[in-house]
Amino acid sequence: MKIFIGCDHAGFEMKEDLKKYLIDSNYDVEDKGTYSLDSVDYPDFAHAVATSVENNVGSLGVLLCGSANGVCIAANKHQSIRAALCWLPEIASLARQHNDANVVCIPARFVSSETGHEILKSFLAASFEGGRHQKRVDKIGC
Repeated sequence: MKIFIGCDHAGFEMKEDLKKYLIDSNYDVEDKGTYSLDSVDYPDFAHAVATSVENNVGSLGVLLCGSANGVCIAANKHQSIRAALCWLPEIASLARQHNDANVVCIPARFVSSETGHEILKSFLAASFEGGRHQKRVDKIGC
């Protein structure tokens, strides 16, 4: 599975850690930046990940910033993106199972590295349940 990952400066250190985990777990990972702790604008990286997920059927995205609100808002501007702000592993699982989320947004300043890993693992392990949830997901787009 192809995973696109991106962040701003606040999410850089956790992004690097999660990227290593994904590569070590044999995921095909493409890093869309940022590549340092220098201050940057989060929409640039959220749009890069969202566009990549839109253009690669079956892929998923991972976005990080301080609160994850900014990257989540920016990614959700894309018509086929369902980005979910997840601060607990259970929320990440439900985002996939009930909302067919294709991008997980992790608040790097508010979760530990260990929790970040658990959020990512839960997101990747879950799958959309369809059924009663499908009609709701179908109503999301404008």
